[in-house]
Amino acid sequence: MTDRSMQEPTLLLLTALADAPRHGYALLQEVSVISGGRVKLRAGTLYGALERLLKQGLVRVEGEEVVAGRARRTFGLTEGGREVLAAEAERLRAVVAEADRRLSSARAAKLRPGYAS
Repeated sequence: MTDRSMQEPTLLLLTALADAPRHGYALLQEVSVISGGRVKLRAGTLYGALERLLKQGLVRVEGEEVVAGRARRTFGLTEGGREVLAAEAERLRAVVAEADRRLSSARAAKLRPGYAS
């Protein structure tokens, strides 16, 4: 990855794979759960993202099987994928900490005598 922040679908996919390998449909469901139903990836978006993540070495194919006449691939995180996800989680924690600090400071200022909004 680059120094840019990670796109949300990528973050959600890597997060969905952090605890266990999953196949495509399970990833679609897991992304929805992680995002509280706010993000619902379409199959084309999912598989395009997975192909990109495969090329970047962040995910790998853990296995392939045929289910009801259709090929099903199971994907898992690579060590590089874990490192990138951990770095992004740390970046997000730092942003949240700064947001909390600034909000606390603003709340404290409102409580001071003479504060005008």
